Amino acid sequence: MAIRFGTDGWRAVISEDFTFDNVRHVAQAIADYINSGQAGGATDAVVVGFDTRFLSDRYALTVAGVLAANGLPVYLSKADCPTPALSLAVKALGAAGGVMITASHNPPRYNGIKFKSAFGGSAMPEVTGAIERLLERNLREGRLPRVGDVAPRNEGTPAAGEIVRFDPMPMYLRHLRTLIDFAAIARSGLRVAVDPMYGAGRGYIARWLRELGVMVAEIHGELNPGFGGLHPEPIGRNLQDLQRLVLEGGYDIGLATDGDADRIGAIDARGEFVSPHMIIALALKHLLAQGKRGLVVKTISTTQIVNRLARQYDLAVEETPVGFNYICDYMLKQPVLIGGEESGGISILGHIPEGDGILMGLLLLEIVAQARQPLHTLIAELQATCGPFFYDRIDRRVRPFSKRALVQALTQAVPATLADQAVVSVNDRDGVKYLLADDSWLLIRPSGTEPVLRIYAEARTPELVQQLLAAGVQLAERSIPTS
Repeated sequence: MAIRFGTDGWRAVISEDFTFDNVRHVAQAIADYINSGQAGGATDAVVVGFDTRFLSDRYALTVAGVLAANGLPVYLSKADCPTPALSLAVKALGAAGGVMITASHNPPRYNGIKFKSAFGGSAMPEVTGAIERLLERNLREGRLPRVGDVAPRNEGTPAAGEIVRFDPMPMYLRHLRTLIDFAAIARSGLRVAVDPMYGAGRGYIARWLRELGVMVAEIHGELNPGFGGLHPEPIGRNLQDLQRLVLEGGYDIGLATDGDADRIGAIDARGEFVSPHMIIALALKHLLAQGKRGLVVKTISTTQIVNRLARQYDLAVEETPVGFNYICDYMLKQPVLIGGEESGGISILGHIPEGDGILMGLLLLEIVAQARQPLHTLIAELQATCGPFFYDRIDRRVRPFSKRALVQALTQAVPATLADQAVVSVNDRDGVKYLLADDSWLLIRPSGTEPVLRIYAEARTPELVQQLLAAGVQLAERSIPTS
């Protein structure tokens, strides 16, 4: 098969394309890349971690073995760990890179490999492209992966060709304490429900909150490689158990992280889902109130409330294509106050350039604790001053077509109005986004991996959102090329 890295790694179905043989080949290409001297980092060490999926621990040990057989020092996580904890460890240890075995929020039948660069975030496309070319070369020339039988040891710093087990939690917690007001959370008296969705975030938030004396309940925290039948993506329809727990237990807030804990979702005290749009906006408002400043970066499909808040404080906003690696690129070049995407990957000033569901869950607790108001009240106040805005998205399967031709057709025939509002600008950085006079918007975006059209809309009422979505379907159907 042709192994390709998407916006955040290579993912495939376990035992079909995600096999031990293919994992070894990818690990060899990564070793070749690091040994070429292009990776950077203070050392040539590699940090390897894994999530809770079926065989993830064995795949991680396999990757570590190939890397060590190529003469590289390897840190291997003692247990499943969140992707942001792995990424932070890469930077803290001065490693040349990191390998995370995870398929993130994908269904349980998938697994994957994320490669992290020395700066502690997802590798840029030019890096994953170089790894792909090395992989293709090895396969074309019949080069087999180097395989050793190095037994991991439990302490110390690995030398060349050695594997050392380590725990990323302590250094991750130390770093989060520089960003989050744990004392305010401890004093708050908040009752918190946590749902790691059987993923690698299990035990992190709940353990720390218990140590602070906060009343906390965690569900879906046991090891279950099949995720108990759940789809480990923290969106409303997947969080019914958390909603029930919050309502029946009288909790003030529910926090959910995805399969590798780089995404966040939340439930308020009324049992209502709090979208990443609102979490990003609340976090931005909170950071601004603390006097912090910097560039605001968001993906093209994220709420305009962010833009309105930034305008109030005379801050620049950059909109990127979908994918946190685009946000990461900005964070590497200048101070970014907050960077986020509508899927729940968010980071803030002072953190690594990586979406972090655990960090954002704790920040949400800090926001509620310091405001001394319920989460739903804070959202209502935000909507009153910067909204109101409502959002929805639909996905439509279509026959394969030329994405470039669709974008060209949509930009050449721009409607004058949508939902009785004038179209004031068009953004074609990722699909086509029509921005309207009242800051409502419609985005038609082809998937980068399958024949699916994603149609997004945000507007002043739920009814207008549905009108925009319907208009988007019509525009797309007229514009999809016939051949």
